[in-house]
Amino acid sequence: MLIDDEEKLRSLLARLLKLEGYTIMEANNLKAALKAIDTEEPDVILCDVKLPDGSGVDFIAQVRQQHPLIEIILLTAYGNIPDGVQAMKNGAFDYITKGDDNNKVVPLLSKAMEKVQLQKRVQQLENLVGKKYSFNSIVGQSKALHAATALAQKVAPTDTTVLLLGETGTGKEVFAQAIHNRSNRATKPFVALNCGAFTKELLESELFGHKAGAFTGAIKDKKGLLEEANGGTLFLDEIGEMAIDLQSKLLRVLENGEFIKVGDTKTTKVNVRIVTATNRNLQEEVKVQYNSRHSSEDSKVGKGI
Repeated sequence: MLIDDEEKLRSLLARLLKLEGYTIMEANNLKAALKAIDTEEPDVILCDVKLPDGSGVDFIAQVRQQHPLIEIILLTAYGNIPDGVQAMKNGAFDYITKGDDNNKVVPLLSKAMEKVQLQKRVQQLENLVGKKYSFNSIVGQSKALHAATALAQKVAPTDTTVLLLGETGTGKEVFAQAIHNRSNRATKPFVALNCGAFTKELLESELFGHKAGAFTGAIKDKKGLLEEANGGTLFLDEIGEMAIDLQSKLLRVLENGEFIKVGDTKTTKVNVRIVTATNRNLQEEVKVQYNSRHSSEDSKVGKGI
């Protein structure tokens, strides 16, 4: 779309761009442009700075708010630094001077088009991923599945920590992804870790990260998955396999959002939602351990130890 109140210049530029293979829309003021944008939604806008009904610099912010994928290149007869700086702050793709920069228009427009097409492709892929890992992808007719799905949908928009229970192969990670995609963190990372796939030492390093020299082979600082998932969701599969002392470190994350890397002395802060899963009956295992410990203590007391 070309927006310029100088008809001769606009027509000349339109003819030039049509020869390059572009489909061109024209407008001589911002009101007409806004009306056309809502119905046609162009990929790129070439807009004059000074127009009869407003400033192209202010126009950028308005368009980008409603149509974030549209790129805008500003054209001005008299370039000045303050306008150029404000235009870029408002989200302009570039800011060029008429006449002096005419040879830049076509290559600049080509770059802007490439960016728009890439952004649209990314959006399409995100939509496909969102559909694949949405609650709509969970198929089943049993009352138990419907009840579990309803509960997961209720908890998804919150920041509550979630424990998913079920046998191997029942779709716990699908539920975890769906919960993440329905949450306010959906645009942030979803990071998954199988706690049963690592030794205790490796799991600690993977989860919390480490400082260089913390152990043999730690030649440089490494971010843990808690940091990688910052702002998003960390899914800990097979949480029942995690060692007790690592569970206490994880508890600190749940309570305060902070932890200490392996080999470090200072705390690291993160904002992460934790979703966990296991095929083990954790409540029953805790009860067994509790009873075993107390029966052992009672035995010692009975023997006078």
